[in-house]
Amino acid sequence: MQTKTGSMIEAVANVAVGYSVAVTSQVIVFPLVGIQGVELHTNLLIGAIFTVISLVRSYILRRWFNNLKFFTEPSDHEAQLKRLNELLSKSEE
Repeated sequence: MQTKTGSMIEAVANVAVGYSVAVTSQVIVFPLVGIQGVELHTNLLIGAIFTVISLVRSYILRRWFNNLKFFTEPSDHEAQLKRLNELLSKSEE
């Protein structure tokens, strides 16, 4: 399982790359769809707002997925299946 600090580092790295892609995309796409005259500092601000939203979203989803029982180590799955089979066998007796 990933630590909370590890989750945050991964989320920050992911979002940092996403920020640069987003700002570059805005500079290219906005004029193509008729949004003219947006200054670079405005694009940077828009990108920053969406980056904060994305960072929070990524962190929350990562922690949620790490807490799901379905995503445990494979050895844990084997133990869980063995225990389930034992319980099912006892209920059939």
